Amino acid sequence: MPGIVEVAVDKYMLELLPQRDPVLVQMEAEAKRQNIPIVGPMVGRVLYQYARLIQARKVFEMGSAIGYSTLWWARAVGASGRVVYTDGDQKNAAQARRYFKSAGIASRIRIAVGDALELLSEENEQFDIIFNDVDKEDYPRVLDLVVGRLRKGGLFVTDNVLWSGRVSEAKPREPSTRAIQEFNRRLYTMKAFFTTIIPLRDGLAVAIKDS
Repeated sequence: MPGIVEVAVDKYMLELLPQRDPVLVQMEAEAKRQNIPIVGPMVGRVLYQYARLIQARKVFEMGSAIGYSTLWWARAVGASGRVVYTDGDQKNAAQARRYFKSAGIASRIRIAVGDALELLSEENEQFDIIFNDVDKEDYPRVLDLVVGRLRKGGLFVTDNVLWSGRVSEAKPREPSTRAIQEFNRRLYTMKAFFTTIIPLRDGLAVAIKDS
């Protein structure tokens, strides 16, 4: 998925980043080789930073693939924290498990295989952060689940909300684009959240639960 930042600026920001550890580098290479969507290192640092800012200890991740963003969350919450990894593919989960073990953070992560929306609906506790990266057509449905499962002052973070700029189309034909447009409109009007969109990579929505 191409980003929305001008190519030269994107390259400049990437070159500023410190070298990642071997496990993250390996995951980035695997994602590129297999065309697996991951948030990438710039967004990964934002996720880590926000988690540390609110001292998050419990994160629920919706749509984890090979666990790249999961690893950033797990490192941010610390040894006493917990991250719930969700993905519908057993192969992805097995691969992610190997990466978590190599990184030494497997004990902080609970792996759940299945539909992320159903898995979240089954949770009875509140989380500090819920991260949304499921199939784009499902984005509007996620909004009906997150409010009651996020603590006051917690963060609802969503990837790909600018969708390579296609969200600016007046009459998009793609169901995925229409779904993201609906999601963005509804998220900004929800009284429970104060929302901003960060125009980094493919757009990251960050909403803090106010009530």
